[in-house]
Amino acid sequence: MRISALAAEAGLPVATVKYYLREGLLQPGTVTSATQASYDAGHVRRLRLVRALTGPVGLSVQQARAVIELVDEPGDDLYAALGLAVGALPPAGADPVDAVDPFPRARAALEALGQVYDPEFAAVAQLERALVAAADAGLPISDERLARYGAAARDLADFDLERMPPDAHAAVEYTVLGTALYEPVLLALRRLAHQDAAVRRLGRES
Repeated sequence: MRISALAAEAGLPVATVKYYLREGLLQPGTVTSATQASYDAGHVRRLRLVRALTGPVGLSVQQARAVIELVDEPGDDLYAALGLAVGALPPAGADPVDAVDPFPRARAALEALGQVYDPEFAAVAQLERALVAAADAGLPISDERLARYGAAARDLADFDLERMPPDAHAAVEYTVLGTALYEPVLLALRRLAHQDAAVRRLGRES
């Protein structure tokens, strides 16, 4: 298909598709003449992915490019690829407190949960910032809340990883994109669960 048909299929303006081509977010098509190229279903899929990353997920073009590069060239280390992907996702992490104990609140929380503490993993810095913000606002995370949240998160992680494809490249794509695209779903479901619980507890009809 030509670029106009590609744009229509992906639900994007032609100018946006050309911009993604220039920025390297979309792989070039097959050249058919000096001024024309042909595109296929793989290009449609990639455009829909870019639209999701820069739309609902909220990534900048640069952040989306970093995630897509990991999908295209994941390397041999799935753990490292996942760490890099998390680092490209919002929210931003926190600056280390000091070289000896860079993220003390996150370390303590993960140790309480019996989970791995790896200060190089971007989500550790993100957890540190979140815990500091909650404490600064006068709503520190209690031990009970941490345990409940941690158990729910661990169940979700086990569910996701049990369904990870066996092929290494497909596993990286599944893990990296699942992190980027499913986290907004989790946030929305939590907020909707709060709404539902409030309706039931307060006796208000929807």
